[in-house]
Amino acid sequence: MGFLKILAAAFLLFAGVSQASAQSALKDILQGGVLKVGTTGDWNPMTMKEPATNSYKGYDIDVMAELAKDLGVAVEFVPADWKTLVNGVTSGKYHMTGSASISPSRAKVAGYSTSYFSLATVPLILSKNAGKYKDWGDLDKAGVTVAATLGTTQEKQVKQFFPNAIHKNVEAPARDFQEVLAGRADAHITSNVEAYKLVEKYPQMMIVPVSAPKAPTPIAMLLPQGDQVWINYVNTWIALKNERGFFATLGRKWRLSN
Repeated sequence: MGFLKILAAAFLLFAGVSQASAQSALKDILQGGVLKVGTTGDWNPMTMKEPATNSYKGYDIDVMAELAKDLGVAVEFVPADWKTLVNGVTSGKYHMTGSASISPSRAKVAGYSTSYFSLATVPLILSKNAGKYKDWGDLDKAGVTVAATLGTTQEKQVKQFFPNAIHKNVEAPARDFQEVLAGRADAHITSNVEAYKLVEKYPQMMIVPVSAPKAPTPIAMLLPQGDQVWINYVNTWIALKNERGFFATLGRKWRLSN
């Protein structure tokens, strides 16, 4: 009887693994020949949409193209916005996302891959206001307006970092830095990665020379929470590519550090 119980348990375990494999996004991707990736197209240098050609370029785009190539499938970039990025994964609209900051709130409903780089948060202002804002505390004052894009990590950080300031939220496709450029906000916060690109593109802007960036955060891909088969595959792929220098080379190409 003991042997039969062990055999039955082994069968149930095997059946569970087989069922998980059958339901995995990995099987869907391989059978359908397409890897669907949710991307916002508004995070320089990670993902940038080219309106004229309806195409994308950036660090994330190169990462996903490489993943699709190694899977032996085509890649399809599905337009997404920050507010509904997680919903797209949980609803099955796409198999995964490009880079997204790891947060406990997102992890409640979606899975993450292992991280492949980290970023931190810095504030940006107009260069003409350099004398007024020299550190975090200078922005945390009544009468100072700090902008954030709805659905981003920065939306929550603005409330946390600047409880005494005025918070101005904008909805995609509008962006928080545009409020600063237009003079409707005094500052906004973003990743150091995007900040380098913004001041390069808009010389009238500058990064506040803060004593230290805030909220160092690992970056990873969002995946269906219960799909361990797909998560395992992506994690294995990241580990292999990391070991072979793929992410380091790509980081230099897209200048992920100043």
